[in-house]
Amino acid sequence: MHLSSFWQILTGVKMRRDALTLLKLGMATWMIAFSLPGAGAADRYLIDPEHTFTVFEYSHWGLSLQRGRFDKNSGVIELDVPNKTGSVQLDIDASSVSTGSALFDNSLRSASFFDTAQFPTIGFKSTALRFDDNAKLTGIDGDLTIKGITHPAKFEITQFNCRFMILYLRSACGANGYTKILRSDFNVGRYVPFVSDEVTLYFSVEAIKE
Repeated sequence: MHLSSFWQILTGVKMRRDALTLLKLGMATWMIAFSLPGAGAADRYLIDPEHTFTVFEYSHWGLSLQRGRFDKNSGVIELDVPNKTGSVQLDIDASSVSTGSALFDNSLRSASFFDTAQFPTIGFKSTALRFDDNAKLTGIDGDLTIKGITHPAKFEITQFNCRFMILYLRSACGANGYTKILRSDFNVGRYVPFVSDEVTLYFSVEAIKE
């Protein structure tokens, strides 16, 4: 083999290796870029209804803490983590209430409670997002609307994380949180005080970047 031919082979191998290295570097950069909310502008996420639930908990005649949930949730989250800003809009289908009892579910949909025929949606719109010094989301303040009545609500965040999801080939964010309300403030106070007026609302939410 001529020296020039041998050199061409070596050069070709090196070029292929360099191209592969650049490809791997590009893919790694792409993964990192999409794994976190972007800097300098709010990223928009659509709530994933398959992994988002709203749960309510109350005391039943002092005997036990009972729970129910709303199965259908939708909405939009905007996040600008570097600048510690953003917004949340959550819409809950009130008729999707689920307690494990069809009889009780129908009662909760009636005019005695949520009156879903007249007020089909429970809504929450944020007024401020709270972040700690490490740009970790710690709370969401906003307005909660039930049966057409709006009151402020402060949700404490117990878990928050964003990452690239290979399943979606997109970034996704998830959070868990809770707040406490008085249901009588929203004209859902039947059977107070035997069934507690204070209700704890929990949410589990995941949202996928557009």
